Amino acid sequence: MRRQNRYNYQMAVEGSNKINNFYGLDAWKVSHSLVLETYKATETFPTKETYSLIDQMRRASSSITANIAEGFGRFYYKDKQRFYFQARGSVIELQNFFILGKDLGYIKSDDFENLFALSERSTMLINGLIRSIEKKK
Repeated sequence: MRRQNRYNYQMAVEGSNKINNFYGLDAWKVSHSLVLETYKATETFPTKETYSLIDQMRRASSSITANIAEGFGRFYYKDKQRFYFQARGSVIELQNFFILGKDLGYIKSDDFENLFALSERSTMLINGLIRSIEKKK
């Protein structure tokens, strides 16, 4: 008999009406895609950027999903709000690095457009999270 995974990540990602975990949030799902795309984009950067721009971009991107997850796990409104604001700030920081990467010739125009659009979607969904907790205050 197959043991059921109580952390059913796949079910949450594929769809369920009730959100019981951070990975069921649309903001987390889109932001997770942004993290993965950021990691892919930075794979082609020059090695001289390994401990500077690559590291900064990867840290900023993973900070987005980490803050969404931590905010989801918090009980009090102000705690949730603080982490969601931090996640939004990390998206803006990452957008700055996308512009820098493009201007330095590390990110192609098409890739930049896709990354930036994904980051805008992430920001919009995080703003929705912030609004949703403000209604429940």
